[in-house]
Amino acid sequence: MENLEGLLNQAPELLVTYGLQILFALIIFFVGKYFAGVAQRLTRKLLNSRKVDPTVVSFVANLAWAVVFVFAVIATLGQIGVQTASLVAVIGAAGLAIGLALQGSLSNFASGVLMVLFRPCRVGDYIEAAGVAGTVDEITIFSTKLRTPDNKVITAPNSSIMNGTITNYSTMDTRRIDLVIGVSYSADMALTKKIFQDILDNNQYVLKDPAYTIGLSELASSTVNFVVRPWVKKADYWTARFQLLEEIKRDLDAANISIPYPQMDIHVKALPLNQ
Repeated sequence: MENLEGLLNQAPELLVTYGLQILFALIIFFVGKYFAGVAQRLTRKLLNSRKVDPTVVSFVANLAWAVVFVFAVIATLGQIGVQTASLVAVIGAAGLAIGLALQGSLSNFASGVLMVLFRPCRVGDYIEAAGVAGTVDEITIFSTKLRTPDNKVITAPNSSIMNGTITNYSTMDTRRIDLVIGVSYSADMALTKKIFQDILDNNQYVLKDPAYTIGLSELASSTVNFVVRPWVKKADYWTARFQLLEEIKRDLDAANISIPYPQMDIHVKALPLNQ
């Protein structure tokens, strides 16, 4: 009873002491979090003003936020009485275990650093990597955000992208359209080739240099296959491809040159009625 009375007598003092510590700790945490956002915005603004590559800007800005936020957490723990020096020692002693537990995150961070240093892709590039494809919107310290042509956002781990093959469709200024057009064996080869040449010569998107290629590539089972390979600017790739396919079909039809398609003949055998 005496101990209970003593605790009750000390309750106001304990409430004030620890209540203020917790209050100050919360203030430190939220203020630190706010300044982490400020550091991120200032870093982004500073790097953009110096015309740094957007890929580097995104990565460094996210890294600045993480550093300030970690310091805010440490300061918060110190305010509520946790010995930060002891905490650092414990973390150091448990570094191996933490490293094993977080090896995926550490791998993603290391891959993010490599992506910024070697730049296999940049913000704004259209890439195919880690089994997905899209335009690079942002490279953070752990992941990369891609936006697909139908406006979906894909978040892929940095390690998955760096550990695989990256196909970057935006690195070069020009792209080649590879079309395979099959025509009938009865078609006039010279006329067919002339139609392809006229279409490419008059198309506004086809470049004169590099020169296009038209050639007979295969005598297939039911078609004579031509390859039509014009060069276009990367921004015009899909527009040019759609337009060329439409023009090829229209002009071949106008010249009565057929494009064969798979057909199947079914023979029905009549059986005697007594069977």
